[in-house]
Amino acid sequence: MAKIKPFKGLRPPKEIVEELACLPYDVMNSEEAAQMAEGRKKSLLRITKAEIECPGVKDIHSETVYNKAVENFKIFQEKGWLQQDAQAKYYIYAQTMNGKTQYGIVGAAACGDYENGIIKKHELTRPEKEEDRMVLTRYVNANIEPVFFAYKAVPEIDEIVAGVVNNNQPEYDFTAEDGFGHHFWTIDSEETNKKIETLFAEKVPFTYVADGHHRTAAAARIGLEKTAQNPNHTGHEEYNYFMAVHFPDNQLQIIDYNRVVTDLNGLSDIDFLARCSEGFEVENMGTGIYKPSKLHEFSLYLAGNWYKLTAKPGTYNDTDPIGVLDVTILSTQILEPVLDIQDLRTSKRIDFVGGIRGLGELKRRVDSGEMRAAFALYPVSMQQLMNIADSGNIMPPKTTWFEPKLRSGLVIHKLD
Repeated sequence: MAKIKPFKGLRPPKEIVEELACLPYDVMNSEEAAQMAEGRKKSLLRITKAEIECPGVKDIHSETVYNKAVENFKIFQEKGWLQQDAQAKYYIYAQTMNGKTQYGIVGAAACGDYENGIIKKHELTRPEKEEDRMVLTRYVNANIEPVFFAYKAVPEIDEIVAGVVNNNQPEYDFTAEDGFGHHFWTIDSEETNKKIETLFAEKVPFTYVADGHHRTAAAARIGLEKTAQNPNHTGHEEYNYFMAVHFPDNQLQIIDYNRVVTDLNGLSDIDFLARCSEGFEVENMGTGIYKPSKLHEFSLYLAGNWYKLTAKPGTYNDTDPIGVLDVTILSTQILEPVLDIQDLRTSKRIDFVGGIRGLGELKRRVDSGEMRAAFALYPVSMQQLMNIADSGNIMPPKTTWFEPKLRSGLVIHKLD
């Protein structure tokens, strides 16, 4: 069963939360981070992307950058931009997108649960990204950014969350520059906090990493590292836990994660469409944007036209949690045999576009000449994600895209 506990959060005063809070480190490059932090001296990006304050430093993973993060983290606390709660507690973090709100519980998840499989993953991590977040955590001795977890909904937990939300004013309540709403409550009742801890221990057998595999893996490794360094280790130390926002699965929606390719592997448009027709029913939908409407249906944008591609029976296996995925079908039927794109992680001939950008972004990149063709996919379901995690399988790269992203800086978990 899942072990999570309340913690003494380090948080900004409400009057500066909008300036301090920022998008997570991995959705932007250094140049974009610098632009986002411009004119915002309290932006947490000055800690999570500290290279923006290290002009002339070419290696963003250098000791200079990590030391700057430590320096800024200390300054933020000295200036009162981050203040620690006196009592350990849970928090509720809600996000609103397109009129729909999802409510998560912010708590400290047990590193041991990651090691023993209670926290389930569905993606492989890239060693360099995992190492970067581990080093930053080691330097600042804190989980600066939360990870995004899901769990199978529990009505009793839903009732507690609804009671807190309906009977209390949020501590933070703002709409970010991207139009998404962020709402945050503290749970001050010791009885309520204890009840949440008990319900997770009794009713939640597993939690699932939805977004933040690198941060999760890094946090678990830090826990093991600190355990080995402490001869008086008891298992109750704060470093045995890391910060996660736990959302019930029935409130979450995964959006599409699409593909664009630079070339057709030497094929003409006609020959490429002919090869596609071997595994798909191909229908020309004209020049208007066409979005897939169901599983095993794809759209292809090529030379100014949109095509509906419907996978033929026999090209997929609905009894196989990996074989049923549309990303698998696209790879096995087109990307690998037709386009000779064998490794999605390393190929320079393919790129990935989150569905939040809309299918117009696919059209733009092809029309500009940057890309030759684009594929839009029907999004994976939460049930598919959990089936894969439960079976011990790993999803193909670039399968899931969660939106909205968790804002960093609403609360931080210190490891001492």
